[in-house]
Amino acid sequence: MDGENPMSPKNDPVRLIAVDVDGTLLNSQHQMSKRTERALKEALAQRVAVVLATGKTYYSAREVRQRLRLTTPGIYLQGLLICEADGTVRRERTLAPEIVRRMVEFAEETGHTLVAYSRMRVLAGRRNEHTDKLRDYHEPEPEIIGSLRGLADSTPVNKIILFTEPESIEELRKALKSQVDGTARVVQSLPDVLEILPPGASKGEALRLLLNDLGVDPRHVMAIGNAENDVEMLQVAGIGVAVGNATPPALAAADHVVASNDEDGVAEAVERFVLGKGTR
Repeated sequence: MDGENPMSPKNDPVRLIAVDVDGTLLNSQHQMSKRTERALKEALAQRVAVVLATGKTYYSAREVRQRLRLTTPGIYLQGLLICEADGTVRRERTLAPEIVRRMVEFAEETGHTLVAYSRMRVLAGRRNEHTDKLRDYHEPEPEIIGSLRGLADSTPVNKIILFTEPESIEELRKALKSQVDGTARVVQSLPDVLEILPPGASKGEALRLLLNDLGVDPRHVMAIGNAENDVEMLQVAGIGVAVGNATPPALAAADHVVASNDEDGVAEAVERFVLGKGTR
């Protein structure tokens, strides 16, 4: 949290900004504000790299990429894919087939909607209000393939998401953790969504790998996020920033808290810690 000696560009100049998309860069209407766009473009003009770090697919983030004219690699699917700006896969992690089988069986037995992500593809057994909701986040239209039971044997799966009601999220988390028994991670990305990821996988792990590839010291990185799946990324960066609408885990992991995603929090962070403009 903000303390007496906040980090500033004078101490460790920011060379790279890693920013979450939904709930952070985009507001509640899934739009990037003019002020946020302006601040990020000003940072880019000063040769500060901007890296999208999102649970979204590469294609789902294309509008943001195009508006900002990004040429740097991006972190997608919660860090399971690192893609070049043109979509070429730079690094990838997948779930063990046994975990995929176990999750499919669990979803069928309990009636939870399960969606599997395989690189640029989104796969579902049936269409319903949950799969339709993915459109709000500009995800690709899910391929409805009927039974998912053969998925583990035919398709490499990067991650799985399961839907539930927000008030039942902790009950589902407990059940999923019992199912995976330490062989996969269970993280919350949205109020009604839990994600199953390979063990050790996170945006933070992917950011660390990417920084090593790019030759950027983490001290010169600012990360901005809002959710549990951003925690490791906030901890890796020299400056970890949570937007005002962030969940308790993200707030606890952050060095600084700015305005919410509906109040240009990302713009505030860039203006304060990169452009040296102070608050507005």
